[in-house]
Amino acid sequence: MSTTLNHKELTLIYDSTSSEGKKALAYAYSMAAKVNRQDVHEVSLSSTFVRQVVKQLGLRPKDLMNRAHPFYQQHVRGRDLTMEGWLHVIARNPFLLKAPIALQGDRAVICEPASVIYTLNEAKAKAV
Repeated sequence: MSTTLNHKELTLIYDSTSSEGKKALAYAYSMAAKVNRQDVHEVSLSSTFVRQVVKQLGLRPKDLMNRAHPFYQQHVRGRDLTMEGWLHVIARNPFLLKAPIALQGDRAVICEPASVIYTLNEAKAKAV
């Protein structure tokens, strides 16, 4: 199961106030006709959605977080959480994501740097 219903649609979870977020959004529009923008300052993510993103990336939820962020340092650091707990932390605090995340079909990438988003097209080209 993919997080996007339309394989032609690119979903981008990003921070519209960061330079990497702005770059990733520009790159997304350059490679997909339809971009589903999920600005971390405007949306709330469901734990189910975050779980699917983590699964597609093949990482732990904690690996997606900016551990230097003051909120993380004050409220999350040192806590021993279950998988569900980590998913809830990200879902309720998506601003803790360390970089934009792009999803298209069953593929996902952490856009660190933002230009990594283009690997989604490379994977699609290899599949064809």
